[in-house]
Amino acid sequence: MSRRKERFFGMSKGTVAMAVLAPFFMANTAASLPAQDSPAKTNKEGPVATVEGKFYCNIKALTPAERERHKELSDKLLSARSETIETSNGYEFQYSPKNVSLAEVAEWAVAESKCCPFFDFHIDLEREGTLVCLRLTGSEGVKVFIRAEFGLR
Repeated sequence: MSRRKERFFGMSKGTVAMAVLAPFFMANTAASLPAQDSPAKTNKEGPVATVEGKFYCNIKALTPAERERHKELSDKLLSARSETIETSNGYEFQYSPKNVSLAEVAEWAVAESKCCPFFDFHIDLEREGTLVCLRLTGSEGVKVFIRAEFGLR
């Protein structure tokens, strides 16, 4: 196993890529994305993974009950997404308010911001209340991060 793979807790590159936004997908896994060859660091006290760089996930930021609720919302948001739009500095996910409420998107964003503080969240209600939009943006590199983790092309 290479030293790079060892830095990611023995996971392969594909496994790392699937795990980085684990709170969005599963809400109960810690992972990280490397920043320009910087070594990953782990907290020996619990399930926190950090990287010297911009992006990290801290699942200790959510209680077990909060993580469970976040997982429910994550699953719902992923399956109910009607459109994904690339923007200059991130991505916008669009929903019908018949499938996902504005309150659910806001609740998800509040929880996600606790464990993934590198995201900037933008929530809009558009088209006379017929479109709920969640835009994820952030500093340089976040777009690549989102694209890799959401399987966007």
